[in-house]
Amino acid sequence: MSLNIHSHLQGISAFVHAVETGSFTAAAARMGVSKSATGKSVARLEERLGIRLLDRTTRSLNLTAEGQAYYQSCLKVLEELNAAETLLASQKRVVSGTLRINLPISFGRLCVMPVLKEVADRNPDLNLDISFTDRQVDLVEEGIDLVVRLGDPGGHASLIGRRIGTQRSIICAAPAYLDRRGRPASVEELVNHDCLAFAKDGRPLPWAVCGPGGTVRPFVIQPRHTISHGEALRDATVNGLGIAYLSTWLAADDLRGERLEVVPILPPAEDVPITALWPRSRDLAPKVRVVVDALVEAFMPTHLTGSK
Repeated sequence: MSLNIHSHLQGISAFVHAVETGSFTAAAARMGVSKSATGKSVARLEERLGIRLLDRTTRSLNLTAEGQAYYQSCLKVLEELNAAETLLASQKRVVSGTLRINLPISFGRLCVMPVLKEVADRNPDLNLDISFTDRQVDLVEEGIDLVVRLGDPGGHASLIGRRIGTQRSIICAAPAYLDRRGRPASVEELVNHDCLAFAKDGRPLPWAVCGPGGTVRPFVIQPRHTISHGEALRDATVNGLGIAYLSTWLAADDLRGERLEVVPILPPAEDVPITALWPRSRDLAPKVRVVVDALVEAFMPTHLTGSK
């Protein structure tokens, strides 16, 4: 009986992962098994049910009408099982298992990793699987347990969010650059300067500044240089490549060391949220809670300035 249940759940899991990833190869990689094992699990599930769930071609997998209905039922079953396991773990208060975390590249490395190191030291049974990207990942589709996002976290019914801090940004440049090119006294004078922009998905992002009544508005610059890595953008600014818009947590040490100087020509937007997001099905998981609580403790008392 237990073997049949195990086989059945294995088939359901393989089927759901295949649908979410679009291929047996990707599903197998996510599950940590071979492609053939994944395909056989789904085939046995179809044989047991007596229906075809997936139409297979050499390039894609497509749900049949029956497969679509069964897929929705499977999601509910797996969510209930996960919720039951999470509840049991929360009652035991055991922080264990693997936590898959996705972090923004620079903020994650400089600010979050020291916190995660402390959490890992206190919880020897907790394993961290950490990825870095500045794109917005799909937690459910990509199997992520927890993500940290800078700015608007977006809305999703299947996710829970908690603000862990806020960030501010400033317009700044190296004193040597300003000595050489002059200190702009107004926005209009920026046309005579080399502006640096952070590039995301190949496009330079505008600077976010305070408009009339304190509303946040984008200020579109004409950058001479665009850089797609936060720390590289800071390094370029410190080395005198131009004027940039940097988060205070990224620029703080260089401001204190007088390697950067604030250019006070626009009021910067304040209180940009930093948010932790996780699937509702992980809400009671101790491994999620312990990390979120640690991040809140580390970042919430003050605006991030690059040091505690």
